[in-house]
Amino acid sequence: METNRQKKIGSVLQNDLVDILQGEVRKNGLTNLIISVSKVVVTTDLGVARVYLSVFPQNRAQEILEAVKSNAPLIKHDLSQRVKLQLRKVPNLSFYIDDSLDYIEKIDNALKGEENPIENRELLEKRKKS
Repeated sequence: METNRQKKIGSVLQNDLVDILQGEVRKNGLTNLIISVSKVVVTTDLGVARVYLSVFPQNRAQEILEAVKSNAPLIKHDLSQRVKLQLRKVPNLSFYIDDSLDYIEKIDNALKGEENPIENRELLEKRKKS
């Protein structure tokens, strides 16, 4: 369970990370690329922040994740310059791909398609009575 302090710090980090990452995309002239920070989870000791990124198009997600991970010290420095009046110490950043939107899309497609267990009851396993 996250405390209010963890949630507030996560929110501050999320807003500033979005600005940093989208600024880098614009500065480097990358077209047809959207990076968003879907969630930031801060540990209880405020030492580590897990940053979940959503990348569109999805086929470039792994490439972008590797680039972000390699530039993590520079991103942390930029972040520390932005939050220096709010935080004493900036947590270490670890980046992950957020695939929850793909999971939701897969469920929607399954419900719309032939694999809909609501319409085709034979797809459900028969319950064993004991």
